[in-house]
Amino acid sequence: MKDKMFTKPLEKKFEFDEAVASVFDDMLSRSVPFYDEVREIIIALILTQEKEGKKVLDLGSSTAKFLLDLYGKMNTKMHLKGLDNSEAMLKRAKNKCEAFGATDIEIVLADMLTYAYEKEDIIIANYTLQFIRPLQRIELVNNIYKGLNEDGVFIFSEKIVFTDKVLDKKMIDIYYNYKKRQGYTQYEIAQKREALENVLIPFTIEENIQMCKDAGFTKIETIFQWANFVTFVAKKS
Repeated sequence: MKDKMFTKPLEKKFEFDEAVASVFDDMLSRSVPFYDEVREIIIALILTQEKEGKKVLDLGSSTAKFLLDLYGKMNTKMHLKGLDNSEAMLKRAKNKCEAFGATDIEIVLADMLTYAYEKEDIIIANYTLQFIRPLQRIELVNNIYKGLNEDGVFIFSEKIVFTDKVLDKKMIDIYYNYKKRQGYTQYEIAQKREALENVLIPFTIEENIQMCKDAGFTKIETIFQWANFVTFVAKKS
């Protein structure tokens, strides 16, 4: 279904409810630059270390699009699990997994802030951390680090801000022009920006890297960037 969430005046702040879940795949593909390409990069990276029984955990798995794409390209049986705290998202995720015959993908209704991470091999969080309050975000990354096996990997994508405010404004304008090319009107862009105010709180690249270092990760790299969208890989060793 096409995303027309913000064609009307706002009634509330942004949340992952039924209305958002119904258009979420379209919203992602039109709102996040190179979303498909980033997903392909992450999946390719995971497949380089594919191993029977390896655990891959997707935080904020929404409609399970990432997990289904990974599932379709695996050559061995890894354990795929998705976590989300939105019942509307999880319902769609389970329906999609059944439709594609991927019923061994585990879809769990859970709060990633209180989830018991244990002996995970790869944890994914695509455009998820930015919706978590900064102090809780730091605590979450600490828990992710502790829950990873040695040599475990945390891969996450985030919208970021720049310390140079002039550059930051230019990057925002470039991004909004991108959204216009995807068919969003100026009104829809403004409405969504207002809905996300104080809901989506981005860090700088440096703050994201420092957060990972403080948690214990020793190797943190960026593997993709387009304007104010960045994908990070943090390795536990």
